[in-house]
Amino acid sequence: MSSAHFVRIDRDDREGGRHYVVHAADPRFTLELTPDQDATDGSGRGVLRRLCVPNSWAGDYGRYAKLLTQAQDFFARSGGPGRPRG
Repeated sequence: MSSAHFVRIDRDDREGGRHYVVHAADPRFTLELTPDQDATDGSGRGVLRRLCVPNSWAGDYGRYAKLLTQAQDFFARSGGPGRPRG
């Protein structure tokens, strides 16, 4: 899988913001992450808050575990909150 399949969405709110990584290719899923405050850069690979996967994936943990790792790597590469993305 290429990182071209992932999209990062950052939304500001009262709690400081929400950060999502969306896998736009098949199979589609959405990860909501919180920056890891203990990481040296203040963001790290993120801490998983929520995962939305298609019903057809329920129980197929091995299949999407690899994609979740790639999504967290994409989150780390795309920069932390308040930093330019690139």
